[in-house]
Amino acid sequence: MSLSLLFDYLISADFVRGAAMTLAITVVSLLCGMLIGLVLALLQGSRNRVARTFTFLYLWLFRGTPVLFQIIFIYNVLPSFGIRFSAFVCAVLALSLNEGAFMSEIFRSGLHAVKQGQRTAGFALGMNGAKVFRHIVLPQALRVVLPPIGNQMIGMLKLSALVSVIAVQELLLVANQAASANFRYLEALSAAGIYYLAFTTLFMLLQGWMERALNRRRKSAVRRTSFAERLLGVSQPVVR
Repeated sequence: MSLSLLFDYLISADFVRGAAMTLAITVVSLLCGMLIGLVLALLQGSRNRVARTFTFLYLWLFRGTPVLFQIIFIYNVLPSFGIRFSAFVCAVLALSLNEGAFMSEIFRSGLHAVKQGQRTAGFALGMNGAKVFRHIVLPQALRVVLPPIGNQMIGMLKLSALVSVIAVQELLLVANQAASANFRYLEALSAAGIYYLAFTTLFMLLQGWMERALNRRRKSAVRRTSFAERLLGVSQPVVR
């Protein structure tokens, strides 16, 4: 193994661009997937039958088919209906739609972890529905869903390699193309692996920091609660 060639790959413009593309696909797809998942989780708890049916069909479709199939389908089939996107947009769209299906179950479990009595207490203290969700339900749900979201973040980083099938110049495709030029697969793939491990470590540190921040906020909020709030079982401060 040539360490000098490995180092050259690590600092080469192609690998840096490929790593940046992988990071961009991961972050954008994850954020869009979280937004879709939150909406689906709220629709699942809706009394509207049409909303619940739509959610069921969405989850059935995107959890029941492979991610690779969804990427290829969106990239190759949508143009036949006159809908044309760049390879990057198709990749993000497919990964976001797939991630939303799994995020919805994560958010649903987090929302259900907050007892109905706490929502009722919030309304009794004069909060409207939006404030109850923002200041009582969401902070507690986040503490429940944050660990699985961290796992999904790492999983999304790995799934981003699948978009190489539609010629998105992400990290793995760049490494494979570099190795194909000189057949030095060990050095090229090792360089890609180092980038993946660096991103995974960064995500793990970010998850740990967010968990600690939420715990500090929870302890601070509990210390500031009034006697009336404690009596009603509300752990978050009232926002007037």
